[in-house]
Amino acid sequence: MSEPESDLDLVKRVKKDPAAFGLVYERYVTRIYNYVYYRVGNHHDAEDLTSRVFHRALTHIKDYADRGVPFSAWLYRIAHNLVANWHRDHARRQDLALEDVTLIGAAFEMPEWVAETNEERRWLLGAIRSLPEERQELLILKFVEQMSNAEVGQIMGRTEGAIKSLYHRTLLALRDELAKDAAAGATRSTGAAPAGDEGER
Repeated sequence: MSEPESDLDLVKRVKKDPAAFGLVYERYVTRIYNYVYYRVGNHHDAEDLTSRVFHRALTHIKDYADRGVPFSAWLYRIAHNLVANWHRDHARRQDLALEDVTLIGAAFEMPEWVAETNEERRWLLGAIRSLPEERQELLILKFVEQMSNAEVGQIMGRTEGAIKSLYHRTLLALRDELAKDAAAGATRSTGAAPAGDEGER
């Protein structure tokens, strides 16, 4: 079985024959769509933005040069910029449906201190959405796309060291948020009715 064509070789082929861009699309469309969908929270805008990502990539692929930035990071950077523009134009946040939580949860490389039931996935995603946009993006690139700090830095325009530091702070913030939610849930459940009330009825 032959080795799959590298991104760099594929880009060289597309520069000579734009029709070969369909192979780039097939290779990355699912990953880019998942990234965009999680960032915007609805299918309609995710489909539109994903289409724009690949249109822009096709338009500018002639300018891509391998200067230490992998093609995948270059493509995600386009998606990053389009999503950032979308958020500037949409001051609201979308809620994910339970079936989407299930699908995304299956792709998540969950922290070991978070269980993997649907309810806990929803809980985790709710906590993530309470974080600033930059930290949300960092977590999806790390958990869902399973990228290295270097790859995340190339997409977000930060150094590898800065991403490592931000990731550490983000995990601590997420853990604190989950702990607060757990404490609030415990308070609600234990404070529902005074002891002995049911026995007196």
